[in-house]
Amino acid sequence: MAQFDYDLFVIGAGSGGVRASRIAASHGARVAVAEEHRVGGTCVIRGCVPKKLLVYGSHFAEDLKDAQRFGWTTEGATFDWNILRDNVAAEVNRLEGLYGQTLGSNKVEVFHERAVLTGANSVQLSSGRTISAANILIATGAWPSVPDIPGAGHGITSNEVFSLPELPKRAVIAGGGYIANEFVCIFNELGVKVNLVTHGDRVLRSYDDEIVDRLVQISRHKGIDIRFNFRFKSIIKQDDGSLLIESTDRSTIETDLLLWAIGRTPHTIGLGLEDIGVQLGKDGAVMVGEDNRSNVPCIYAVGDVTNRVQLTPIAIREGHAFADSVFGNNPRTVNYDRIPTAVFSNPPIASVGLTETEARAQYDDVQVYKSDFRAMKNVLADRNERALYKMVVAGPEERVVGLHLIGPDSGEILQAAAIAVKAKLTKQDFDDTVALHPSMSEELVLMK
Repeated sequence: MAQFDYDLFVIGAGSGGVRASRIAASHGARVAVAEEHRVGGTCVIRGCVPKKLLVYGSHFAEDLKDAQRFGWTTEGATFDWNILRDNVAAEVNRLEGLYGQTLGSNKVEVFHERAVLTGANSVQLSSGRTISAANILIATGAWPSVPDIPGAGHGITSNEVFSLPELPKRAVIAGGGYIANEFVCIFNELGVKVNLVTHGDRVLRSYDDEIVDRLVQISRHKGIDIRFNFRFKSIIKQDDGSLLIESTDRSTIETDLLLWAIGRTPHTIGLGLEDIGVQLGKDGAVMVGEDNRSNVPCIYAVGDVTNRVQLTPIAIREGHAFADSVFGNNPRTVNYDRIPTAVFSNPPIASVGLTETEARAQYDDVQVYKSDFRAMKNVLADRNERALYKMVVAGPEERVVGLHLIGPDSGEILQAAAIAVKAKLTKQDFDDTVALHPSMSEELVLMK
């Protein structure tokens, strides 16, 4: 039997790679992981965690204004970007340390350098060292996409946005997905004049049409300039440092910051995968089966690098299932059905299951129940901002196949409700549950 330096070598110490490493080691495997950036990956270092902290920070702008209607005096309140930025960075550093401790306590060896494949069972580190492994796991995640147009390099991506030396006065966010809509709301609340531009005719395409339309209406009411069907021609840096954005229809926008949020591409360039025959998709994603195995038997991949579902909890589950299957004698796969998701816009959106459009395409008998209301807090704050909850049911038994929310704390509310949707409960099951009053979540059991 061939002898290898390790039973498992993981390239990438993000959410999926760290979980796979830890679980494999707990099963007795000899594990090493290489990370060329920082341990923790996109979510912890330059994604979900720091972004959510910025969301919290930006909400105080509205909270301070609303507080006056609740009897609080807030005159003289000011905001300091440097304090928020540095405190967020400190928390990211703390979490990175904890991830490192987790790997260390599980006896996973960490190489803080780039690794590329040199064979089906070998990798080479940037230091020149070659390492052999019985199994190799690719967990390098995805990287922000930047278009191939003149001057695109004058913009930044979500990788750099967390370390801005100062807030811009004006910002253009290009894109229509999670990242674009979240940063538009963050910047707007922090006092930046913001444009959201997207090449399509709508944003957040995977979400329910009515919910997205409500977000667009509210965003515009908050002063966000949203432009659909906008196609970039070039970006020119002007003498004063500002940017002039030209579109193909000859319209222009002047801005101090351009943030590319047009999608993320599997991070496989230069890893040597093609050289050893690993099959990649047209976007560079590692093609794998439900067991996370590539066409090269001892090479696996999990997380965003496979471009199946680009969500942190999915990467974690895939990493865990891989380790249990290969090293724990417990073959497992991940169920991708009814995954709850959220957009931490202002207000946030949360969703699980089929949209109304998807349900009508799939079922003959579909009913939709709604609750369109103002949250109690917004009423007293004199804020004319309405929440919308939608329940999509199918069949004579009215089984709940989709639940879609926009309004305060939607993500927190949906997590529990998603259990009911996953369990395939019916509208009657919701109706039979006594309302928790007064709360926004009680609308889930009162929909008509």
